[in-house]
Amino acid sequence: MAAANSQKHARVRIIGAASGLGAQDQACENGPVAFHRSQAWHELAHHPRLDWGRTLFAPAGDCGGPTGRIAGLCRHLADEVEHALRGGELPVVIGGDHSVAIGTWSGVARVAGQPVGLLWIDAHLDSHTPETSYSGAIHGMPLACLLGRGDKRLLNIGLAGVQVSAGHTAVLGARSYEPEEIDFLQASGVRIIDRVELEERGFADCLDEALAIVTAAPAGFGVTLDLDAIDPLLAPGVGSPEPEGLSARDVLEAVSGIAGLPGFRTLEIVEYNPDRDRLGITASLISDLVGRILPSDNN
Repeated sequence: MAAANSQKHARVRIIGAASGLGAQDQACENGPVAFHRSQAWHELAHHPRLDWGRTLFAPAGDCGGPTGRIAGLCRHLADEVEHALRGGELPVVIGGDHSVAIGTWSGVARVAGQPVGLLWIDAHLDSHTPETSYSGAIHGMPLACLLGRGDKRLLNIGLAGVQVSAGHTAVLGARSYEPEEIDFLQASGVRIIDRVELEERGFADCLDEALAIVTAAPAGFGVTLDLDAIDPLLAPGVGSPEPEGLSARDVLEAVSGIAGLPGFRTLEIVEYNPDRDRLGITASLISDLVGRILPSDNN
């Protein structure tokens, strides 16, 4: 098991981001709390260098509707991520629908002082805007927002302008998306490695290319993992399951290797839907993923 930059990050801090407002199935709002109460978490919680910091919720009331409430949560989440990083901790954000990524990576960019690299592991591209979205669901828009396009309330939260560097961003595992997303990301310079390419080249080769792209970012990089990237037979508790996904073993081994790389700043795990989980399979997977980045007791 690789250590998560153990000399720089003495502790790992979990931050829950409990929102389902960005999704059509809003049960992901319950994901962080359900995981925090799960047996899978309790088996992990004894680790001396792991803390559950706070679980954040969208502000109550109207607050400008769902978008305004998501913006409020993302601003709060950016502050929490910033606080953890400035304190020498490694933040691990547990969501919640993928709209929370707007807050996570805005906080990372604020600390870095410039856009960061990002490995986006997902069945979807999440790169719509309000003008192109077929559903209007904001969890289909966060990568576009981080690249500077979208509702103005969801932009400029960490830095003025873009939060992640398009040339140092790679999407891995996409298998359900619309042409408008492809057009935008390709025009922006984001590398997309979809299911077809993964099958042709193999996971390891594709991961190596993606990591070469994101780790070249001068200000560091992070990983956002939408659990629907994994095959739903192996991770059933997700908000938007898509068949024929990645193997859980491949993703676990990838996270293990990534955690030890220089410049690794944050891990985000999103779209846990406890209503769809079976026998705690997905909660156990989240626990295993967190376990792969924990610092060694010897450091």
